[in-house]
Amino acid sequence: MSIARKNLVSLFIRPNTSSVNSTTSLLSFHYHRKQSDSTTATALKGSNPGGSTDKKHQEFKDGPDLSDFISGTVASGETWEGYKGKLKREKGESERLRLPPWLKTEIPMGKNYAKLKETLRGLNLSTVCEEARCPNIGECWGGGPDQVATATIMLMGDTCTRGCRFCSVKTSRAPPPLDPNEPEHTAKAIAAWGLDYVVLTSVDRDDLPDQGSHHIASTVEHLKKEIPKLLVEVLSPDFRGNVDHVGNVVRSGLDVFAHNIETVERLTPFVRDPRAKYRQTLSVLEHAKQIVPSLVTKSSIMLGLGESDEEVLQTMTDLRTSGVDCVTLGQYMQPTKRHLKVVEYVTPEKFKHWEDVGSQLGFLYTASGPLVRSSYKAGEFFISNIIEARKNSTNESST
Repeated sequence: MSIARKNLVSLFIRPNTSSVNSTTSLLSFHYHRKQSDSTTATALKGSNPGGSTDKKHQEFKDGPDLSDFISGTVASGETWEGYKGKLKREKGESERLRLPPWLKTEIPMGKNYAKLKETLRGLNLSTVCEEARCPNIGECWGGGPDQVATATIMLMGDTCTRGCRFCSVKTSRAPPPLDPNEPEHTAKAIAAWGLDYVVLTSVDRDDLPDQGSHHIASTVEHLKKEIPKLLVEVLSPDFRGNVDHVGNVVRSGLDVFAHNIETVERLTPFVRDPRAKYRQTLSVLEHAKQIVPSLVTKSSIMLGLGESDEEVLQTMTDLRTSGVDCVTLGQYMQPTKRHLKVVEYVTPEKFKHWEDVGSQLGFLYTASGPLVRSSYKAGEFFISNIIEARKNSTNESST
């Protein structure tokens, strides 16, 4: 191997020695160690009289390094205009798309991550963070100096009666019986963590007479009794549109009622279980608002399944018309080879566009980004303020 080739390979894959950990395995050819090695530059220049390699070397030199990638500044500040990878599968193509650099994230680590995992296992609780293989698990569970660590608890076990083609949660027509102690155990776990905001979600339980609505409501009630100031969000099933079951959850004392529309209307039959319908989702969200008008309602859309911009806009408009206050948009990522393939990797710039559209449509809160999920940073300052403001307004009007 020539000196020029040796230095070129080194430029692509050598990590920062101060950051040697498991994250280095995530490096792609876009990330390199910044260096000002004149020997390398000379060798590169000599290998290409035309000077094109010099230009390429300068592009690499000016680009982000590993420390930028780890700190998270790359995804939010980079325009990615120079990214040459393929972002969209054309009709008839079967090959999977390569993961673009803005979707590569750190492996979860840290003391708080280990603490939460230990507590969950000790109380026989499940989280959607683990079951759905969420890419933000390290960030949410790990917490930070300016945010409380959060985990989304998944109620009613880890086995769902439905089989949506995007979801990696286990499925069965007859899952195990509910754990009657789960509501109490959940309240104890949350109390031990000292959280200010918690998200409860669940599998679908079409096999139960009330589809699990009383079990979810009981968990909320235990939480509010244990920690009165706790803000509780429930990412709810649709209960097949049964308004009584929806009412059980909505009247339980929760602060945010969330139910995900997941995708645009045209793609719904191909993406979601046949029992989950686009118009049914809108009806459930609208009904929740009718029961408790002061309740904050929320929904989420996955992008990258083959939807058009016009369809995304229509879905956001439909949600807003149904009284939804908050919306999140994130990239669909294929959890296993058995699930739907990604049709398109949407760029950070496009996600920023949808965030702006959300504001224009009148959503109180829009979180839009490649790694955003429905529960992503759910308890952040802004959405907590929405809840507190509505509570104060309700209290003032009643006095």
